[in-house]
Amino acid sequence: MRLLPVASAVAALMGQALSQDVPKFPFPSSCSGIAAPRYPYTVDSGWEVTKIASGLRQPRTIIFDPLGHMLVLQSTSGISVHTFGADGCINSTKTLLQSSALNHGLSLTPDGKTLYASSQTTAWSWTYDPAAMTLSNQKTVVTGMGQGIHSTRTILVSPENPDLVLVSVGAASNWDNPTIDPNVGRACVKVFDMSKAPANGYNYNSQGAMLGYGLRNEVALAFDPNGHVWGAENSGDDFRRTVNGQSTDIHIDNPAEELNYLGDPASPLENNWFGYPTCFTVWEPSNFRDNTALKTGSQFVVTPNSTFNDASCNGKAVPPRLSFPAHMAPITNAFDPAGKNLYITFHGSWDRQPAQGYMVAEVPFKENEDGTYDPVAPPDSKTGYKTIIGSQNPGSCNSPGLTMSSCWRVAGLGWDAAGERLFLSSDNQAQGEIFVMRKKSA
Repeated sequence: MRLLPVASAVAALMGQALSQDVPKFPFPSSCSGIAAPRYPYTVDSGWEVTKIASGLRQPRTIIFDPLGHMLVLQSTSGISVHTFGADGCINSTKTLLQSSALNHGLSLTPDGKTLYASSQTTAWSWTYDPAAMTLSNQKTVVTGMGQGIHSTRTILVSPENPDLVLVSVGAASNWDNPTIDPNVGRACVKVFDMSKAPANGYNYNSQGAMLGYGLRNEVALAFDPNGHVWGAENSGDDFRRTVNGQSTDIHIDNPAEELNYLGDPASPLENNWFGYPTCFTVWEPSNFRDNTALKTGSQFVVTPNSTFNDASCNGKAVPPRLSFPAHMAPITNAFDPAGKNLYITFHGSWDRQPAQGYMVAEVPFKENEDGTYDPVAPPDSKTGYKTIIGSQNPGSCNSPGLTMSSCWRVAGLGWDAAGERLFLSSDNQAQGEIFVMRKKSA
């Protein structure tokens, strides 16, 4: 999608690549001429936040170039670039590219010289000049991405090997059964080597390496400090559990949204099937009265039978490393520069009452003895994250459309080039807004 989730792990690399003097800006307490926040929110006591931009058109993705300029993909509008003044507020805005096709994906190579963006069906690259803030040399790099209810395509450059570019495509429907076959090219994340790209671009379905499939809609992707990929998954809607012909509505609290470890894009996992459209994850075990062995983080099937039941998922589907409440809709992942926390925007639910989500979660991570990274909380935890900023009353939020809501719809998330300030967007079509956040000094 962008450097948006990569903004965390890549921010330091970007600065090292082009400049030893990464520009740093103060944290503004307010910005002149910026309208008050459109929707009320609450902030964790350890953080501070200031609104720095309004009037944008559905800002979905935020990334930074090595010179500290902020690039924003505004869905169905294009890409804008913003500079900052000595007060830490935006002091100039320029349209980098006008395009009604672009709707989500935006990413930049660590050297700041190649920009990628995507529409529902196609991904492109451009030569980017950070000093002039211009684009040139447009190329088509991926084509043939399938269409369906999930139209956003995350595109993400590997910080360890910038020739490798990840592209995710979601399921075409709530139950996209053909995606049990990875060759279908949906509900998956693929890796493309841009040093070997055909002149007319790769075909998504038939080319590229499969990083992971059985991923219903893995919009939120980020690299940890090792350059390994973590994805947050939008799971299914309107689920009913049917056992021996008896059907029970479980959709309010199940299935869980997932945090998945997808591994090294240069060496995909041997088993890279993550369960969809067969195996899902439990959030609330009390809904499964027929199987009391299930707990948060367990895998289940909607209609267990003698051929395939809940236990059949074990060893076949890769389970998530952590789970989140149902229907919160993760959109963007971003590790902090040290890899100690993963931040996730949750766009907010439409499929349950009371609603939930509409917030940014902080997920503590740890470095293991072997140098790999994992969430601090165990997979069966319900408390492996905390809200650092969120809608003041999420239970009352009403969202009849993707970017329509009575609350904000947090979407983009990215660290500045210095890795000090965390930027957050709301893509509510009533008013596109951008906020800057930082942790308070201890």
